[in-house]
Amino acid sequence: MATATDAGGPPRAGAWGTKPERGGPTVAAAANDAGGLPHAGAWVTKPERGNPPASLQLPTLFLSHGSPMQAIEPGIAGRAWQALGASLPRPAAVLIASAHWETTLPMVTGSARPETIHDFGGFPRELYEIRYPAPGAPDLAARTTALLKDAGITAGIDGCRGLDHGAWVPLRWMYPDASIPVVQLAVQPGRGTAHHLALGRALAPLRDEGVLVIGSGHTTHNLRDFMVDRQSGAQGEPASYAASFAHWVDQHLRAHDDDALVGYRERAPHAARAHPTDEHFLPLFVAYGAGGAHAKIETIVEGYEGRALALHSWMFE
Repeated sequence: MATATDAGGPPRAGAWGTKPERGGPTVAAAANDAGGLPHAGAWVTKPERGNPPASLQLPTLFLSHGSPMQAIEPGIAGRAWQALGASLPRPAAVLIASAHWETTLPMVTGSARPETIHDFGGFPRELYEIRYPAPGAPDLAARTTALLKDAGITAGIDGCRGLDHGAWVPLRWMYPDASIPVVQLAVQPGRGTAHHLALGRALAPLRDEGVLVIGSGHTTHNLRDFMVDRQSGAQGEPASYAASFAHWVDQHLRAHDDDALVGYRERAPHAARAHPTDEHFLPLFVAYGAGGAHAKIETIVEGYEGRALALHSWMFE
């Protein structure tokens, strides 16, 4: 198991495959002969440039992105993200579902040059000076909405939205050169877990097209408990409810128990305290769904930020 834990360092480079020759992606603004949406495989670039060949299926990832401070104080999660960027085949593009963009209907970013959004307050000035100038991929945005619509899911493109910290913080460590095109996907808390599992399943074909699908959220996300501990100086073992919930999630992911996972609010221990609201858990369902019904589960990170925020993260392949 390639795992970064509190007691150890990051997973070794190459833990999930041979490190490819590094090279910048060439994003094809390809459309079909009729002038419509880009065809399947439009983002698959030449393997000798460091991108995955068309025959290679990329995994999907769920990343617990931690606080915005992970951008400058990476800790165990940041070290794991660095190792992922070095070990995974270099994707032609990234589609990342972030807990920090909530919409009524599924939306993706369509800007060719998405801005870096600093969607937080009260942090050091240097955090607000960070820019992650990755290009966008309007063709991937169109392909994504087409796949969703084919699955009966109405979706749209926001040409103005940039990348929030749920996207750029982990990507800053995975791909620091910011050369890989990025499209962000919103979550819809009002539509529940089954909806997000369906989103992921509809997007699974992107794995065969050189696109790395990522869900960025948190395995537990009780900010009130996190702040109370921080203000009181409480340290030590993880909160028992956070550890219990994280363990339950890991067990049911490995069992591919979709019914239990979708019904986690009724079935998981301490669900309401682990997630007072759903938005940070929903990206897990996108990544898990896109990984396929029989995906192999690998732990990427197993640890905590403070006592209340479980950083557990998984790869599905």
